[in-house]
Amino acid sequence: MRTRILGKMLNSEVQEYLSRNDIILVPVGTTEMHGGFPLDCETVISEAYCLKMAESCDGLVLTGLPYFYAGATGSGRGTVQVSVRQGIDYLGALARSLLRQGFKRQIYLSFHGPAHMTICPMIRDFYDETGVPILYMDCMMQVGKNKDLLKNFMADFHNITVGAYKIMNRLEDVPFVTGYDHKEPQSCAQFNDLFSLGYQSAAVGYCFGENGDHMATPDIPDEKTRQEMADIGAELIEKMVQRMDMPHVVEQLRKLEEYGLENEKKYPWMMSAWNRNH
Repeated sequence: MRTRILGKMLNSEVQEYLSRNDIILVPVGTTEMHGGFPLDCETVISEAYCLKMAESCDGLVLTGLPYFYAGATGSGRGTVQVSVRQGIDYLGALARSLLRQGFKRQIYLSFHGPAHMTICPMIRDFYDETGVPILYMDCMMQVGKNKDLLKNFMADFHNITVGAYKIMNRLEDVPFVTGYDHKEPQSCAQFNDLFSLGYQSAAVGYCFGENGDHMATPDIPDEKTRQEMADIGAELIEKMVQRMDMPHVVEQLRKLEEYGLENEKKYPWMMSAWNRNH
């Protein structure tokens, strides 16, 4: 294929693809302060993973979704903050459009901690409305499952960030910077006991008190350092995507829909069955 990114395709290319397959991966991003990295770095990481995932399972990628709930980084002047509810509604509209277009197997992915608050409610409501199971994959969770690939967790976390820009042909957007590699604890660390009472960023509302709270990032003083980080990070992304076994994931989605249809026959009062028939 000339490209797997939906927005770069011709309409005729999308039609040809949909004549043989129905998979689309949707990277859900943010635009927020992130130390010495560009504001859209978590968007780019999600896009890079989705592109490699699409290549492994013959899917397409819907890029261009960088504005969603950022969370505690709202104190940054560069952070674009959209409410959770607005994000749910917008993603739901996109999911319905994609289904009408013919994309039954939709996979949403994010590298952003609070993203589950936006994506998961949409996933569940969409199923009750349509009877079509679509999937959320938490990329942070996938990195946690593959810690054995990482020589140093935080260093490789940053390598993955730079590697994502390489995969998306945007490596030059990562600037040469110094002075962001601080060692101070987060200014809100005194409230970690509250933060740990719920899942990730969903336990309690708060905002970072210092720009450096999100987050300390390594010095990238020159081209050589940036390229080395990019090479390591891109290879890590490739290895993690291989372990995800995306052909299996998309086949499971197909089988899950069949399973759901059988359940609807047995239990016509299920919301998905009711909505289909009334």
